[in-house]
Amino acid sequence: MVRIKDLPDLIPVFPLPGALLLPRARLPLHIFEPRYLAMLDDCMKTPQRLIGMIQPRSVPQSDEKALHSIGCAGRLTAFSETEDGRYMITLTGVSRFRLRQEVSGFTPYRRAEISWDGFERDRGDDEQDSGFDRDQFFDVLRRFFTIHGLSTDWDSLTEADDELLINSLSMLCPLDPDDKQALLEAPSLTTRRETLVTLMEFALRGGSDEAMQ
Repeated sequence: MVRIKDLPDLIPVFPLPGALLLPRARLPLHIFEPRYLAMLDDCMKTPQRLIGMIQPRSVPQSDEKALHSIGCAGRLTAFSETEDGRYMITLTGVSRFRLRQEVSGFTPYRRAEISWDGFERDRGDDEQDSGFDRDQFFDVLRRFFTIHGLSTDWDSLTEADDELLINSLSMLCPLDPDDKQALLEAPSLTTRRETLVTLMEFALRGGSDEAMQ
């Protein structure tokens, strides 16, 4: 379990539309912009090596720099550098956080004061989904993958435990950024699974008649 006293109140934030990180899940990223290369260099100098993934707000006529109030911090757990100076990294989700305020300063990347309060479950053991009907879930998932032309290793998916399965699909499924934010803010694994199913069913209703059969 990660203790809240070990977590900093000021972290770099990476606003990336559609990129979702969840607690205990892994997010691979390709970093090449100079400001984010600087962010990684600074991140690796800290003991926690945390980066906050957060969605920009997609509100018409709003400030283009506006961010959602909830994001998820990930620990830098894998890192490699290409010959041309780009980074391939992996973040492992530690905990969601609530944005308090952005902090201006001399860094080219954005930083924010945050609160970890209210997300204690993120820092504990894996969650379980006691009401999970896998047969029904996989029926919807297979049809969703079909209309999007997606393929996967179905044997590995069916063998995955509840949290790994639901969180990985929440991160990987082609959904709008606002839908990804709804999945992030789901208060429990059960509500995240219910939200994911609702989003997939909505996509299916908008597909062709053939996809619905």
